[in-house]
Amino acid sequence: MLIRSFPEPDVPTDLLAQVRDLQREAWPGHDFPAPDGGGPAHDPALAPRSMLLLDEGTVVAALDVLSKTLTHAGHRFRAAGLSTVVTRKAARGRGHGRRLVGAARAAIADAGFDVALFTCDRPLQGFYESAGWSAIPGAVLVGGTPQAPFPSDRPGFDKVTMGDFPSAHGRAHRLSFHHARVELHPGEIDRLW
Repeated sequence: MLIRSFPEPDVPTDLLAQVRDLQREAWPGHDFPAPDGGGPAHDPALAPRSMLLLDEGTVVAALDVLSKTLTHAGHRFRAAGLSTVVTRKAARGRGHGRRLVGAARAAIADAGFDVALFTCDRPLQGFYESAGWSAIPGAVLVGGTPQAPFPSDRPGFDKVTMGDFPSAHGRAHRLSFHHARVELHPGEIDRLW
């Protein structure tokens, strides 16, 4: 097994077609762009980077890392987060997703980000914790835009905010994220990464 990483626009078409198939399998009804010129799945302003776990050319698991500068509690942070984490249905339960999610955590740290934040459905909290991520107590990510916010604690959602603080700057301000509303505002395409 091999992990490959690409800026989203540079994912080879054959691999991207497999990723789109996995995404449609996991989230039926969601309108993912076609791999052959259908456009990006994420806002280019978030510098999307795709990470793929490959087994002899077959995509076993995939995710995207999105990033932006975040201002929180009066401080600026280089922030990243996970999006569209998916494992091939036939390969689930073998640790492939955990391996990729753990590799993404290491890649975010290696790239010099201050904080890594994302939400997951509550039943997936243990999965992410097993890959080194931590739940951020009481944190709510506010997605969307300032004019059209999309908070992770909206009615009908059962989300947990997960994260990591890889830089000294991030670790020094870690507690400011606890029990806080974090104005992420990634935009209209990636309303909540």
